[in-house]
Amino acid sequence: MGLAAVWLAMAADARAQEPTLELAVKATYLYKLAPFVTWPATVLGDPTAPLAICVQGVDPFGAILDRAVAGQGVGSHPIQVRRLARIDAHSGCQIAFVGGSPAQSAAQALAQVDEAAVLTVTGEAATPRDHGIVHLRLVGGKVRFSIDASQAEESGLAISSKLLALAVQVKR
Repeated sequence: MGLAAVWLAMAADARAQEPTLELAVKATYLYKLAPFVTWPATVLGDPTAPLAICVQGVDPFGAILDRAVAGQGVGSHPIQVRRLARIDAHSGCQIAFVGGSPAQSAAQALAQVDEAAVLTVTGEAATPRDHGIVHLRLVGGKVRFSIDASQAEESGLAISSKLLALAVQVKR
């Protein structure tokens, strides 16, 4: 199945009245983004080191994310899910879904990992100025994403042109 077909299938019919399906699609995006991102060599130096997907603050996914990543990997890296009240540049996260919480707002979390090699992902609840590198949102009842390519570059991440082509918006 081609890359576009996979992404279109993932985005299909995640309607607001079906929150479980929407969350399942967003959870799937979290690990499906990884093969299209290149981290600095020092981040995942050990070829069998886990790729950590961290959920900071409010966790909208719960067991849905755990089921989505079960048995999944990126190359030789198994995927590990971690839930954290607070994150910073040394939390060991390669991908961070930033939900914010009383312990650390989304803006504070994003500031803590600004310019760190962490692919930050935000959802609908994020304010426009608190978007991560990838921002998931509903467009026409389907889950879509925008990408801040300049922020990714500042963080030392390279995002594949294939992924950029699928984004509804790319900030450069």
